[in-house]
Amino acid sequence: MTLSHTDYCEISARAMQFDPRLSESNSKKMEILNAIADYHGKQPKSVLFMGFSSLLSACTATDITVAGLRSPVKNWLNSLSVKYNYIEELELIDGKKKYDWVIAADEFFTFADSEHDQRISVEQLVKLANTAVITTLRDYKNQDFKDREFSYPLSLRNNADRLTFLESHEHDHVNKNSWKTMVYEIKNDQLTVNGHYNRQSMFFKQLARLSLDAGAKSFYVHKNLMYKSVIKKNYEHVISIAV
Repeated sequence: MTLSHTDYCEISARAMQFDPRLSESNSKKMEILNAIADYHGKQPKSVLFMGFSSLLSACTATDITVAGLRSPVKNWLNSLSVKYNYIEELELIDGKKKYDWVIAADEFFTFADSEHDQRISVEQLVKLANTAVITTLRDYKNQDFKDREFSYPLSLRNNADRLTFLESHEHDHVNKNSWKTMVYEIKNDQLTVNGHYNRQSMFFKQLARLSLDAGAKSFYVHKNLMYKSVIKKNYEHVISIAV
């Protein structure tokens, strides 16, 4: 069964539920958000998250909205007294409500079937932002061949329990920029298989072109600012698309 970026983000939520230290340790996440704010010259008052993100726990905006959440994640966030508004993704299509920042982390734009789908996603998010769309990407142009089949696995411990994540990628033999991702979630001796997720490479220059075509003013890869998922050890570049 093909799953979405929303489903993928829920794995991160489960990881943070398993190890509470992940949601309590906000220094690196605050560093990322503050560096983005410094670049744009002000802190955002309203932020839209596309799917769950570990950055949510460090966000200090007065108006936080999250799209694409399932009930288990909602219930967990509510139990932590996280203040946020929930919105269905279909309600975002008309673009009537806008946000200072739209945060689409965890390689949001790679969860697509084609470049056409990626173009539509970029256009939709640019329309929703007043100041910037924030996203994260690995450098696929310079990706080492050994990194194509697997992401770096990650293991968490909570007392005697252990939770391990292994992400594998099966690349298309015809379209080298297309692949399917599976995430294997191992809690002690129990295996949960998540996937597959249809993926499509997104290159920096490609995203810059799509962003400018969609009406964005500028595209910037933040220097020395890296984002790391809570389910793998790979680092992703933080990108600002100013609108």
